[in-house]
Amino acid sequence: MISTKRIAFYGKGGIGKSTIAANLSALAAGQGRRVLHIGCDPKADSTRLLTNGWIPTVLQQMEKKDKLLREDLVFPGKYGVQCVEAGGPEAGRGCAGLGITTAMDEMQRIGILDEEWDLIIYDVLGDVVCGGFSVPMRRQYADRVYVVTSADYMALYAANNILKGVRRYSREGRSLSGGMIFNYVRGREDLRIAHAFLDRTNTSLLTWLEEDPKMQKLDYQGKLFLDISMDSENGRRLQKASAAVEREECFPVPTPMEPGEMERFRKEMAEALYEECGEN
Repeated sequence: MISTKRIAFYGKGGIGKSTIAANLSALAAGQGRRVLHIGCDPKADSTRLLTNGWIPTVLQQMEKKDKLLREDLVFPGKYGVQCVEAGGPEAGRGCAGLGITTAMDEMQRIGILDEEWDLIIYDVLGDVVCGGFSVPMRRQYADRVYVVTSADYMALYAANNILKGVRRYSREGRSLSGGMIFNYVRGREDLRIAHAFLDRTNTSLLTWLEEDPKMQKLDYQGKLFLDISMDSENGRRLQKASAAVEREECFPVPTPMEPGEMERFRKEMAEALYEECGEN
Protein backbone atom coordinates (compact mmCIF):
# COMPACT_ATOMS: atom_id res chain seq x y z
CA MET A 1 0.00 0.00 0.00
CA ILE A 2 1.44 3.36 -1.04
CA SER A 3 1.72 6.00 1.68
CA THR A 4 0.45 9.13 -0.05
CA LYS A 5 1.99 12.48 0.80
CA ARG A 6 -0.71 15.13 0.68
CA ILE A 7 0.39 18.74 0.71
CA ALA A 8 -1.24 22.12 0.07
CA PHE A 9 0.21 25.40 -1.11
CA TYR A 10 -1.54 28.54 0.09
CA GLY A 11 -0.89 32.20 -0.67
CA LYS A 12 -2.50 35.40 -1.84
CA GLY A 13 -3.23 35.90 -5.52
CA GLY A 14 -0.33 36.93 -7.73
CA ILE A 15 2.37 35.67 -5.39
CA GLY A 16 3.65 32.96 -7.79
CA LYS A 17 2.11 30.10 -5.83
CA SER A 18 0.72 28.24 -8.82
CA THR A 19 3.99 28.49 -10.73
CA ILE A 20 5.89 27.06 -7.76
CA ALA A 21 3.32 24.30 -7.13
CA ALA A 22 3.31 23.27 -10.81
CA ASN A 23 7.09 23.10 -10.93
CA LEU A 24 7.24 20.98 -7.76
CA SER A 25 4.59 18.64 -9.17
CA ALA A 26 6.65 18.25 -12.34
CA LEU A 27 9.88 17.65 -10.40
CA ALA A 28 8.27 14.88 -8.33
CA ALA A 29 6.67 13.24 -11.39
CA GLY A 30 9.93 13.52 -13.30
CA GLN A 31 11.52 11.38 -10.58
CA GLY A 32 8.97 8.64 -11.10
CA ARG A 33 6.39 9.68 -8.51
CA ARG A 34 2.67 9.30 -9.28
CA VAL A 35 1.44 12.86 -8.77
CA LEU A 36 -2.06 14.35 -8.65
CA HIS A 37 -2.16 18.15 -8.94
CA ILE A 38 -5.45 19.79 -7.89
CA GLY A 39 -6.09 23.45 -8.62
CA CYS A 40 -8.42 25.00 -6.03
CA ASP A 41 -8.91 28.43 -7.58
CA PRO A 42 -12.01 29.61 -9.49
CA LYS A 43 -9.68 30.99 -12.20
CA ALA A 44 -8.74 27.36 -12.94
CA ASP A 45 -5.19 28.31 -13.93
CA SER A 46 -3.11 26.15 -11.57
CA THR A 47 -2.48 23.40 -14.14
CA ARG A 48 -1.91 25.75 -17.09
CA LEU A 49 1.86 25.18 -17.18
CA LEU A 50 1.36 21.43 -16.85
CA THR A 51 -1.21 21.04 -19.63
CA ASN A 52 -0.22 23.78 -22.10
CA GLY A 53 -3.56 25.45 -21.63
CA TRP A 54 -6.80 25.11 -19.72
CA ILE A 55 -8.66 21.92 -18.85
CA PRO A 56 -12.39 21.56 -18.05
CA THR A 57 -13.12 22.12 -14.38
CA VAL A 58 -15.07 19.82 -12.09
CA LEU A 59 -17.90 22.35 -11.84
CA GLN A 60 -18.06 22.81 -15.62
CA GLN A 61 -18.30 19.06 -16.09
CA MET A 62 -21.00 18.79 -13.44
CA GLU A 63 -23.11 21.26 -15.41
CA LYS A 64 -22.83 19.08 -18.54
CA LYS A 65 -23.42 15.61 -17.11
CA ASP A 66 -25.59 14.13 -14.38
CA LYS A 67 -22.99 11.60 -13.29
CA LEU A 68 -19.27 12.12 -13.82
CA LEU A 69 -16.59 9.52 -14.42
CA ARG A 70 -12.91 9.72 -13.57
CA GLU A 71 -11.94 10.63 -17.14
CA ASP A 72 -14.24 13.65 -16.97
CA LEU A 73 -12.13 15.20 -14.22
CA VAL A 74 -8.53 13.94 -14.42
CA PHE A 75 -6.38 15.06 -17.36
CA PRO A 76 -2.77 14.13 -18.23
CA GLY A 77 -0.08 16.76 -17.90
CA LYS A 78 3.64 17.09 -18.52
CA TYR A 79 6.03 14.52 -17.02
CA GLY A 80 3.06 12.32 -16.13
CA VAL A 81 1.41 14.69 -13.65
CA GLN A 82 -2.34 14.04 -13.46
CA CYS A 83 -4.32 17.29 -13.29
CA VAL A 84 -7.67 18.40 -11.86
CA GLU A 85 -9.15 21.90 -11.70
CA ALA A 86 -11.94 22.39 -9.18
CA GLY A 87 -13.16 25.58 -10.78
CA GLY A 88 -15.74 28.01 -9.49
CA PRO A 89 -18.34 30.58 -10.49
CA GLU A 90 -17.64 33.51 -12.79
CA ALA A 91 -16.42 36.66 -11.09
CA GLY A 92 -19.24 38.27 -9.14
CA ARG A 93 -21.47 35.20 -9.33
CA GLY A 94 -21.64 32.78 -6.44
CA CYS A 95 -19.21 31.62 -3.77
CA ALA A 96 -15.80 30.41 -4.90
CA GLY A 97 -15.25 28.53 -1.66
CA LEU A 98 -18.49 26.59 -2.14
CA GLY A 99 -17.21 25.55 -5.57
CA ILE A 100 -14.13 23.99 -3.99
CA THR A 101 -16.26 22.11 -1.46
CA THR A 102 -18.52 20.75 -4.22
CA ALA A 103 -15.57 19.69 -6.37
CA MET A 104 -13.85 17.90 -3.48
CA ASP A 105 -17.05 16.04 -2.64
CA GLU A 106 -17.34 14.86 -6.25
CA MET A 107 -13.71 13.69 -6.38
CA GLN A 108 -14.26 11.85 -3.12
CA ARG A 109 -17.40 10.18 -4.51
CA ILE A 110 -15.56 8.91 -7.58
CA GLY A 111 -12.62 7.75 -5.47
CA ILE A 112 -9.93 9.86 -7.12
CA LEU A 113 -8.39 10.90 -3.81
CA ASP A 114 -8.20 7.28 -2.65
CA GLU A 115 -6.09 6.06 -5.56
CA GLU A 116 -2.49 5.03 -4.96
CA TRP A 117 -0.81 8.39 -5.44
CA ASP A 118 2.70 9.08 -4.20
CA LEU A 119 1.95 12.78 -3.92
CA ILE A 120 -1.20 14.92 -4.01
CA ILE A 121 -0.65 18.66 -4.34
CA TYR A 122 -3.43 21.16 -3.66
CA ASP A 123 -2.93 24.69 -4.98
CA VAL A 124 -5.25 26.93 -2.95
CA LEU A 125 -6.02 30.62 -3.33
CA GLY A 126 -6.58 33.08 -0.53
CA ASP A 127 -5.90 33.78 3.09
CA VAL A 128 -8.45 31.41 4.63
CA VAL A 129 -11.20 33.92 5.30
CA CYS A 130 -13.69 31.62 3.55
CA GLY A 131 -14.47 28.14 4.86
CA GLY A 132 -14.36 26.70 1.34
CA PHE A 133 -10.72 27.64 0.86
CA SER A 134 -9.84 25.91 4.12
CA VAL A 135 -11.29 22.56 2.94
CA PRO A 136 -7.91 20.81 2.37
CA MET A 137 -6.97 21.64 5.97
CA ARG A 138 -10.39 21.45 7.62
CA ARG A 139 -11.34 18.09 6.11
CA GLN A 140 -7.83 16.66 6.55
CA TYR A 141 -7.22 16.19 2.82
CA ALA A 142 -3.74 17.69 3.33
CA ASP A 143 -1.13 16.64 5.88
CA ARG A 144 1.22 19.56 5.28
CA VAL A 145 0.62 23.20 4.37
CA TYR A 146 3.26 25.37 2.71
CA VAL A 147 2.70 29.12 2.60
CA VAL A 148 3.99 31.11 -0.38
CA THR A 149 4.62 34.81 0.16
CA SER A 150 6.94 37.66 -0.64
CA ALA A 151 8.52 40.13 1.79
CA ASP A 152 5.93 42.80 0.89
CA TYR A 153 3.81 43.74 3.86
CA MET A 154 0.37 42.84 2.45
CA ALA A 155 1.68 39.47 1.26
CA LEU A 156 2.95 38.82 4.79
CA TYR A 157 -0.38 39.99 6.21
CA ALA A 158 -2.14 37.35 4.07
CA ALA A 159 0.47 34.74 5.02
CA ASN A 160 -0.12 35.49 8.69
CA ASN A 161 -3.85 34.87 8.20
CA ILE A 162 -3.09 31.56 6.50
CA LEU A 163 -0.94 30.57 9.48
CA LYS A 164 -3.97 31.18 11.69
CA GLY A 165 -5.79 28.55 9.66
CA VAL A 166 -2.82 26.19 9.97
CA ARG A 167 -2.87 26.67 13.74
CA ARG A 168 -6.64 26.19 13.94
CA TYR A 169 -6.66 22.91 12.01
CA SER A 170 -3.49 21.41 13.46
CA ARG A 171 -4.06 18.77 16.09
CA GLU A 172 -2.11 17.72 19.14
CA GLY A 173 0.93 15.84 17.90
CA ARG A 174 0.06 16.63 14.28
CA SER A 175 1.11 20.07 13.08
CA LEU A 176 0.05 20.97 9.54
CA SER A 177 2.93 23.41 9.18
CA GLY A 178 5.45 22.49 6.47
CA GLY A 179 7.19 25.83 6.18
CA MET A 180 7.22 28.92 4.00
CA ILE A 181 8.47 29.82 0.54
CA PHE A 182 9.55 33.40 -0.02
CA ASN A 183 9.19 34.40 -3.66
CA TYR A 184 10.35 37.51 -5.56
CA VAL A 185 13.24 38.11 -3.15
CA ARG A 186 15.02 41.28 -4.26
CA GLY A 187 17.97 41.44 -1.89
CA ARG A 188 19.24 41.27 1.67
CA GLU A 189 16.48 43.55 3.00
CA ASP A 190 13.84 41.09 1.84
CA LEU A 191 15.74 38.22 3.45
CA ARG A 192 15.99 40.13 6.73
CA ILE A 193 12.24 40.69 6.69
CA ALA A 194 11.67 37.02 5.83
CA HIS A 195 13.76 35.71 8.71
CA ALA A 196 12.21 38.20 11.15
CA PHE A 197 8.73 37.03 10.13
CA LEU A 198 9.73 33.36 10.43
CA ASP A 199 11.11 33.94 13.92
CA ARG A 200 8.05 35.89 15.02
CA THR A 201 5.58 33.23 13.79
CA ASN A 202 7.58 30.13 14.75
CA THR A 203 7.72 28.83 11.18
CA SER A 204 10.52 27.38 9.08
CA LEU A 205 11.85 28.34 5.66
CA LEU A 206 11.36 25.73 2.94
CA THR A 207 13.16 27.82 0.31
CA TRP A 208 13.38 31.28 -1.22
CA LEU A 209 13.46 32.34 -4.85
CA GLU A 210 15.06 35.43 -6.30
CA GLU A 211 13.07 37.86 -8.41
CA ASP A 212 14.14 36.78 -11.89
CA PRO A 213 12.93 38.03 -15.30
CA LYS A 214 13.51 34.47 -16.58
CA MET A 215 10.64 33.19 -14.45
CA GLN A 216 8.31 35.81 -15.92
CA LYS A 217 9.45 34.87 -19.42
CA LEU A 218 8.82 31.17 -18.78
CA ASP A 219 5.36 31.97 -17.44
CA TYR A 220 4.44 33.84 -20.64
CA GLN A 221 5.86 30.99 -22.71
CA GLY A 222 3.85 28.45 -20.73
CA LYS A 223 6.98 26.57 -19.68
CA LEU A 224 8.28 24.92 -16.53
CA PHE A 225 11.85 24.95 -15.29
CA LEU A 226 12.15 21.31 -16.32
CA ASP A 227 11.21 22.26 -19.88
CA ILE A 228 14.50 24.16 -20.24
CA SER A 229 17.14 23.68 -17.55
CA MET A 230 17.29 23.44 -13.76
CA ASP A 231 20.83 24.83 -13.84
CA SER A 232 20.13 28.16 -12.15
CA GLU A 233 19.98 29.31 -8.54
CA ASN A 234 16.19 29.27 -8.50
CA GLY A 235 16.15 25.89 -10.24
CA ARG A 236 18.50 24.40 -7.66
CA ARG A 237 16.43 25.87 -4.82
CA LEU A 238 13.30 24.28 -6.27
CA GLN A 239 15.08 20.93 -6.45
CA LYS A 240 16.06 21.20 -2.78
CA ALA A 241 12.50 22.17 -1.89
CA SER A 242 11.19 19.14 -3.77
CA ALA A 243 13.54 16.87 -1.82
CA ALA A 244 12.50 18.50 1.47
CA VAL A 245 8.81 17.91 0.70
CA GLU A 246 9.58 14.20 0.31
CA ARG A 247 11.11 13.97 3.79
CA GLU A 248 9.04 13.19 6.87
CA GLU A 249 9.82 16.17 9.09
CA CYS A 250 7.94 17.41 12.14
CA PHE A 251 7.42 21.13 12.62
CA PRO A 252 5.86 23.03 15.51
CA VAL A 253 2.44 24.62 15.25
CA PRO A 254 2.93 28.22 14.08
CA THR A 255 2.27 31.23 16.30
CA PRO A 256 0.77 33.82 13.94
CA MET A 257 0.65 37.43 15.01
CA GLU A 258 -2.47 39.25 16.12
CA PRO A 259 -3.35 42.51 14.30
CA GLY A 260 -1.58 44.71 16.84
CA GLU A 261 1.55 42.57 16.62
CA MET A 262 1.51 42.75 12.81
CA GLU A 263 1.37 46.53 12.99
CA ARG A 264 4.29 46.60 15.42
CA PHE A 265 6.19 44.25 13.14
CA ARG A 266 5.59 46.60 10.20
CA LYS A 267 6.90 49.58 12.17
CA GLU A 268 9.94 47.65 13.40
CA MET A 269 10.85 46.64 9.87
CA ALA A 270 10.37 50.21 8.65
CA GLU A 271 12.67 51.55 11.34
CA ALA A 272 15.29 48.83 10.91
CA LEU A 273 15.48 48.75 7.14
CA TYR A 274 14.11 51.91 5.58
CA GLU A 275 14.08 54.90 7.92
CA GLU A 276 17.80 54.43 8.53
CA CYS A 277 18.23 55.10 4.81
CA GLY A 278 16.28 58.32 5.00
CA GLU A 279 13.24 56.80 3.28
CA ASN A 280 9.67 57.37 4.47
